[in-house]
Amino acid sequence: MWFRKRKWWLLAAALLLILYIFSIPSRLFTTPTSFVIEDSNGELLSATIATDGQWRFPADKQVPDKFAKCIVAYEDKRFYHHWGVDILALGRAIRQNISRKKVVSGGSTLTMQVIRLSRNRQRTLMQKLIEAVMATRLEFSYSKKSILSLYAGNAPFGGNVVGLEAASWRYYGRSATQLSWGETAALAVLPNSPALVHPGRNRQILLQKRNQLLDKLQQNNTIDSVTCQLAKLEPLPDQPKALPQDAPHLLDKFRKDYLAQKDNKAVTRVRTTLEASLQRNVSSIVERYHNVYKANGINNAAAIVLDVETGNTLAYVGNVFHPEDPETESHVDIIQAPRSPGSTLKPFLYAAMLNDGLILPHSLVADIPTQIAGYTPQNFDLGYDGAVPASKALARSLNIPAVRMLQQYRYERLHALLKQMGMTTLTQPADHYGLSLILGGGEATLWELSGMYASMARTLLHLDQYKGKYDADDIHPPNYIQGAKLVSKHSPSTSGVLDAGAIWYTFQAMEEVMRPGEELLWQQFSSSQRIAWKTGTSFGFRDGWAIGVTPQYVVGIWVGNADGEGRPGLIGVSTAAPVLFDVFRLLQTGSWFNAPYSKLQKIEVCRQSGYRTSDLCPEKDSIAVPVSGLRSGVCPYHQLVHLDHTGTWRVTADCEPPSQMQHVPWFVLPPAMEFYYRSKHNYLPLPPYKAACLATLSTGKAPMELIYPRPNARIYVPVEIDGTPGEAVFTATHRNTTEKIFWHLDNNYIGTTQEIHQLALHPSAGKHTITLVDEQGEQIHISFEILARKNEDQ
Repeated sequence: MWFRKRKWWLLAAALLLILYIFSIPSRLFTTPTSFVIEDSNGELLSATIATDGQWRFPADKQVPDKFAKCIVAYEDKRFYHHWGVDILALGRAIRQNISRKKVVSGGSTLTMQVIRLSRNRQRTLMQKLIEAVMATRLEFSYSKKSILSLYAGNAPFGGNVVGLEAASWRYYGRSATQLSWGETAALAVLPNSPALVHPGRNRQILLQKRNQLLDKLQQNNTIDSVTCQLAKLEPLPDQPKALPQDAPHLLDKFRKDYLAQKDNKAVTRVRTTLEASLQRNVSSIVERYHNVYKANGINNAAAIVLDVETGNTLAYVGNVFHPEDPETESHVDIIQAPRSPGSTLKPFLYAAMLNDGLILPHSLVADIPTQIAGYTPQNFDLGYDGAVPASKALARSLNIPAVRMLQQYRYERLHALLKQMGMTTLTQPADHYGLSLILGGGEATLWELSGMYASMARTLLHLDQYKGKYDADDIHPPNYIQGAKLVSKHSPSTSGVLDAGAIWYTFQAMEEVMRPGEELLWQQFSSSQRIAWKTGTSFGFRDGWAIGVTPQYVVGIWVGNADGEGRPGLIGVSTAAPVLFDVFRLLQTGSWFNAPYSKLQKIEVCRQSGYRTSDLCPEKDSIAVPVSGLRSGVCPYHQLVHLDHTGTWRVTADCEPPSQMQHVPWFVLPPAMEFYYRSKHNYLPLPPYKAACLATLSTGKAPMELIYPRPNARIYVPVEIDGTPGEAVFTATHRNTTEKIFWHLDNNYIGTTQEIHQLALHPSAGKHTITLVDEQGEQIHISFEILARKNEDQ
């Protein structure tokens, strides 16, 4: 019988022990907290109110020393000596309550108050006993420092302010670690009587309680008498202050990233990689330009600064910030918004073609009227150079050479390369974008685009570090969370996404872009910053871009309207570029990229064409090019010309003895390229053939060319404003400027031109053939199609 009774006692004791062990939940506080972001040094950048309407920051593990000493002196002077329950304090409370016949003291320790705050139950004697038991259990699970942290993070401080850090910012406008003794003491007495903080009431009681606490701190030798007297002179907190909003759009990104997680176990407070002072300065620059541009109906702008070495975000201005003005749409985070990138993808195409040996840095690229499968690109100035070095085409951001280069490289390959570099916004197959991809036919975000430029710079920067090899880890998106670990394999190999030599030449070409305003004279000053940069303007003047690169930083700028409205003058070079250079003035840039000589090899190139030399190139230069350039083609534009003994006429062996001929290398462009090239360059046209040789002439190359339309073109001729049928201007060129060209449409003669070979025609809808015949009988035939207008279909 005794054994059985003992057994039940043992079972009961075991049950009580189990209940005691599990009396503390794994998470004491489950109330929602504010989303808070700090800069790299812990300075508050921005915060949101919690979903329950409270300003409640996630508890900080570190409690400021001043507050710890104040709260212990005020609430629980034996905090560091008891196990959760202070027997002496309880005895005193019971004695006071009995003597006064009402509750005047609770005798709760800080540990018990933590339990009470976490449970939020009605304050009864039974609940007090439960809190006492749980408090002892809490003492066995948490350190004193952690218990203080739980209290400081969850105690009420009046109104909708919960927690020390939120109270410090709301009442004093700075971090709790920066508060004085008087300010800290005022906050320490609030959790016991939160209503005292009301600006219009109880000011004298709050003052009295604060001063009493300061006297206690002096008595226990925490502060001296002078500090105590000075602290009592400090003002009490007044109206709550607005929290900093230095990075509201990054805060919103952090909140969305948090909510996108499946388990949401991460804290809602994060230390970012931003630098607070830089963030504020960049915001100020963006705001200053916003005040200028809004006069033209351009309401939004964004800026981002990245550290090249790490990819860390140093400044993140997602938009101007004017929440009081709904029409500004300043809530939109432009840095994360997919927009047409304009010409900002051209450097990747240039680097890719150098990488594959399809061009050399200064190879001539055709810049003539072009129509490819119905697509007709135009240069921004609507002009043509005939032929232009690839590097200059990039520096001047010419559209037609870029499209023709992409046609050679193939848009499917560029589509894949951009994805490999980190662009996730190309959600459609490559055929959806076609050749327009290089002119902004797709979408990109400032976030990813800046990261892609940083990846190129990082690849070049790390070449020596990896002993001439490439690491795939160098291609990664930007990061904004301090200490975030990227998935790293770090396996350097001999080949990279883009060759270092190709990247280096790309940055060299980008460095030659003409700068706006006073920056035009940058090369005259030795102290000027070297920046590789590129601008972009989307179709319809909806987006202005500028992205700059140095070995240390990448700066990305966007200017436009969040709703996509285009505005006259919204051009990257005139709106985004000035912002770019003002931001770069805030940054200390060092030396330039080292030339990757291990990835370059010297070859001879033709000075006029930029191609590898042939035996016919009279002027040669020796330059270092990417190794893949050894596979590039030789100069196609130099040919051997046979002249008579006077050097005036071209001749053939049928009309001139070879012994009397002069054989001269000659720079010869195709007729269409020559037509535009010679108007802007010193170009020596081919001499005409000697009259005696014309009868026997058979060169195999047509001396004339139809510039517009191109073969198999599909043309839509719009109706004029007055309703009359429109006309298409057909354009041709001939090597002999005095030669006549006879025009025939569908075998019907339609006119003759000389010197300027242009005819305005209005062919009917359908397929046609145009034939050109010169005075020597040379002919060319081109087929094209006129598309029907709507009224013609009916």
